[in-house]
Amino acid sequence: MKSIIIQITSGQGPEECCRVVARVQEMMIKQAKQLNFQMEVLENAKGELNGTLLSAVLRAKADDFSAFIKEWHGSVLWIAQSPYRKFHKRKNWFVGVDIFETQEKLPWNPKEVTIETLRASGPGGQNVNKVETAVRATHQPSGLQVLVMDTRSQLQNKKLCLERLENKVISWQTKQLVAKQKLQWQNHAALSRGNPVKTITARL
Repeated sequence: MKSIIIQITSGQGPEECCRVVARVQEMMIKQAKQLNFQMEVLENAKGELNGTLLSAVLRAKADDFSAFIKEWHGSVLWIAQSPYRKFHKRKNWFVGVDIFETQEKLPWNPKEVTIETLRASGPGGQNVNKVETAVRATHQPSGLQVLVMDTRSQLQNKKLCLERLENKVISWQTKQLVAKQKLQWQNHAALSRGNPVKTITARL
């Protein structure tokens, strides 16, 4: 099974473009269910308005992504009246979609993770503080940390902690990969002049 990372970004576009990021993410998740892909959201950077996203990072797993990548990889044009500015004439809103195959570029090595156990804090009586059920995991190369005290089981907390840290690290690694293309995605004028790989006409 192959794995890919998908980044959807509004660049420096207005709130309408941030709304498109959220809508495109919804469409991808719905499409993944129809195609029997495994897809999860790794990170969402929320916009200023409700229902908008500055960017989104997702991970998908499947045997074949060729058609999906061909459909989405590049700039996406959404044609719609602005839901925020009633009399605004502009109807073309662009977002960028970048896709990476993670097997080659985003290694996850559990040996680079340091695990600590500590006493959980919060309500629950004396038992909470007597047993070290909380787990903190640190990814040494990046310094990223995750603390989990969701359950009273240290083993279960460790499992959750590693899963969340892996998602956090992959999201961080993705940002490193797209750093070289940062100007391309942030320069909205350049993005809008490009030929979109996909055009969507629907209400925002």
